[in-house]
Amino acid sequence: MNDFHRPTVSVHKFSSCDGCQLAILNLGEALLDLVQQLDIRHFAEAGLLDELAPVEIALVEVSLSTSADIERIKHIREVSRFLVTIGACATAGGLQALRNLSASGEWLGQIYASPEYIASLDQVRSVREVVRVDAEIWGCPVDRKAVLQALAALSRGVLPLDEDRPLCMECKRRGLPCVAVSQGQPCLGPITRQGCGALCPGLGRGCYGCYGPAEQAEPAVLLQAAGQWRDGGLVVKENFRGFYSHIEPFKGRNERSGET
Repeated sequence: MNDFHRPTVSVHKFSSCDGCQLAILNLGEALLDLVQQLDIRHFAEAGLLDELAPVEIALVEVSLSTSADIERIKHIREVSRFLVTIGACATAGGLQALRNLSASGEWLGQIYASPEYIASLDQVRSVREVVRVDAEIWGCPVDRKAVLQALAALSRGVLPLDEDRPLCMECKRRGLPCVAVSQGQPCLGPITRQGCGALCPGLGRGCYGCYGPAEQAEPAVLLQAAGQWRDGGLVVKENFRGFYSHIEPFKGRNERSGET
C-alpha cells in the first residue's frame, strides 16, 4: 500500500497576464516530476478546475481590482493552509496599480467608451493588503526555480527563504562587470532584490527593477547617483513607476516627488 502523501495545491489567476503561471507550465521535465509529488486540485491554465477545493498550498497570480476579486481572495485564504503570492501583480499590484497614481476614475474615461459599466475598485490592491500572506515569490515573471524551491519547503510545512538582498550580489557571484560603472547605464541593481540570476546585466543592460525592492533599499540615494549616467535621473524615475509603484519605498518616492 502506498502511503505517500502528496500535498494538495491550487493555482489561481485574477487580473494578470498569466506570465507567472506560464513560467510554471514551462518547467519542462521538472513539471512532470512536480505533478508526481503534488496533488494539483485547481490550475485553470493547465485544464484543472476546482476553484473551491480546500488545499494545503495556494499559489495566486493576482492583483485585486474589483469587489469580486476581494471576495475570491478571502475565500481562497479560508480554504488554504499556505497562501503564496507569485509575481509582481500579487505581491505589489503590478502594472495594473499604475492607475493608482492618477485621480480616481480619471483613467476609465480615457480607455473605455462606457466607463459606467466598469466595476473597478478605486485603487488596485496587492493581496497582502486584504488577507494574510504566508510567503511571497517576487518577479515579473517569477523565476521557475524559486517556485520549485518554495513548493518543496511548503510541502514540508516550512516557509521558504526570502531572498531580499540586492541584485548586485548576483552580479558579483556571476563575475559580471557593473554596467553602471563600466558602461554608464542606469541600473536599479543596488535597490532591487536578487532572484533573476542577474539576467539583464548578464546581457549588458541595466536592471529595471522587475523583482521588487531589496532589503533597506534607498531609492533617493540611487536617484542622486543617477545624475552621472546619461538620462539616468529620468530612467530611474520611470522605473520607480513600473512594476512596484504601489509599495514602499517606490510608492513613497512617487508621493514625495509630487508627480502624477
